[in-house]
Amino acid sequence: MVHIEDLGSQFDAPIDIVWKFIDSPEDHGGSHKNRRNIQGAPAGDGAMKVSWEQNVQGNWVKVENRVMTFPPVAMMVHSLEGPLAGSKFIFYYKPNGAKTGVNVVGDFHSKVIPPAQLEAMVMASLEEAYNEDNASLRHMASKK
Repeated sequence: MVHIEDLGSQFDAPIDIVWKFIDSPEDHGGSHKNRRNIQGAPAGDGAMKVSWEQNVQGNWVKVENRVMTFPPVAMMVHSLEGPLAGSKFIFYYKPNGAKTGVNVVGDFHSKVIPPAQLEAMVMASLEEAYNEDNASLRHMASKK
């Protein structure tokens, strides 16, 4: 297990646009180039199960997460299937005018990624997702 706190990033969009993006499977799911076959279904208690296939080092791997959102404050994720199964993490957001602060805190696990490589892999994955999401958010904010 690796505990990670990735603090201090900012999206280039106000909080209302960030939540519109999170709540839109077409916008949010479509912003990630290494994912395909994205599906979502209610999972009880206001949660969603979201699954997709993700390209991990040239191989397509099934990923499934249980996601709960608490707009406009946070999104909690429990990874159920895939390379990070058993991981639990939170994205929390802070309005900052035309921008939105985004922070990630969590405990990450993997049965397939050696512990010595896990932190670097998670941080690289978070950075890739942030860059793709931020590009989509900039585009959405410019249409507002």
